[in-house]
Amino acid sequence: MASARTEARHEQAEGLDERSPVEVLKVLSAAQRQAAGAVDAAIEDIAEAAKLAADALRSGGRLVYVGAGSSGLMAMADALELPGTYGIARDRIVILLAGGAASLEDLAGGYEDDEELAITDAEKAGIGKGDCVICVTASGTTPYAIAVADHAREHDAKVIALANNPGAPLFAYADISILLQTPPEVISGSTRMGAGTAQKVAFNMLSTLVGIQLGHVHDGYMVNLKADNIKLKDRAARIVAGISGVDVETAGQLLEQSEGSVKAAVLIAAGAKDKAAADAALDNSGQSLRRALKTFQ
Repeated sequence: MASARTEARHEQAEGLDERSPVEVLKVLSAAQRQAAGAVDAAIEDIAEAAKLAADALRSGGRLVYVGAGSSGLMAMADALELPGTYGIARDRIVILLAGGAASLEDLAGGYEDDEELAITDAEKAGIGKGDCVICVTASGTTPYAIAVADHAREHDAKVIALANNPGAPLFAYADISILLQTPPEVISGSTRMGAGTAQKVAFNMLSTLVGIQLGHVHDGYMVNLKADNIKLKDRAARIVAGISGVDVETAGQLLEQSEGSVKAAVLIAAGAKDKAAADAALDNSGQSLRRALKTFQ
């Protein structure tokens, strides 16, 4: 049985409502920092999880993010960022938020208990072999997340579980478990706070490492970003300029030749004849810009 750590009472909760606003905020700030620090103990597990996720994407599978309530929102936020930040195709990222679009208007709690809804959502998503399913729940007991994890395992998908309670039942269904053992919440049971903060940090770390392992990061630059607005087009030009050494105006011209591909633009600057040659070098290098650049040195 999972420890009810996420339901326990915080040591500074007594009299909280009688303190000054500044005193309350100091307690909340300290609690948020503590929660974020809890992620450090899970670094090795996050690294293993990132490899599992990267391997799934590299092999043509999908990442399926699963959650309910506040935890589901943390999962959804991470999932929605991946196509723009790392150029991962939108159809390779699936989001199963208990209650779907209705939860974005009213985050009702009943959806998280609906196991039949979970199975229906999992079946509609076509979860199966080659996919990597990431299930998150602060308590580790949420029926929706557990039901999807069980379905995924039965259909030969890989499962990553994130929870904030030791001994979380969800972990029994996972290939890799990530325990984010956060302290009790200042507002008892309000896991959108400390637990949610730790989940957000863990998701940031996991997906960033996935991007790196897929070859979409070079010297800290997001070299596979999808530049679909003015800000990102400017960023893409600055990235090309920063890596290749050309000026920003020339970088913009290279991006036109590469049809917006930062990696291909850098390779054209390095000597690739055209986008086709750059793409061939990237294919041969497993999409690693660093290795592809050696082709033209």
